[in-house]
Amino acid sequence: MTRLRISNDRSELDLDLIHRFLSREAYWSRGIPRETVERAIAGSLCFGGYLGDAGQVAFARVVTDGATFGYLADVFVLPGHRGRGHGKQLVAAVMEHPQLRGLRRFLLATSDAHGLYAQFGFAALARPQTLMEILRPDIYQSAAASA
Repeated sequence: MTRLRISNDRSELDLDLIHRFLSREAYWSRGIPRETVERAIAGSLCFGGYLGDAGQVAFARVVTDGATFGYLADVFVLPGHRGRGHGKQLVAAVMEHPQLRGLRRFLLATSDAHGLYAQFGFAALARPQTLMEILRPDIYQSAAASA
């Protein structure tokens, strides 16, 4: 397994790569405007995953108050680098970050990576009836159509 170098330095993030992936490949954010990605990154604790000459190949961000709550979002490994343990390394780095240890509630949403996150203690909601949401799954497509 090739070791991923993981950094929290926002200046290292490849915003073009992150926006391209989130807007074109990610099922959860298709069509997201670059300005929205930039604002999300500015308001989050971000993790970039890097491999030598390949540059950035992975990304994750956590929306958090750094004390009681965190929401893990936008986790991805580029398709050509999957299956090598990079996702596991990235999530491990997130979970080990000092600002994220001991949070009372840590949430995420996933359609296809339950096995990965379960390794780090994530499980289905214990009391789903206590949580509510406003969900606008096509917001980026609607915004693009009206622009």
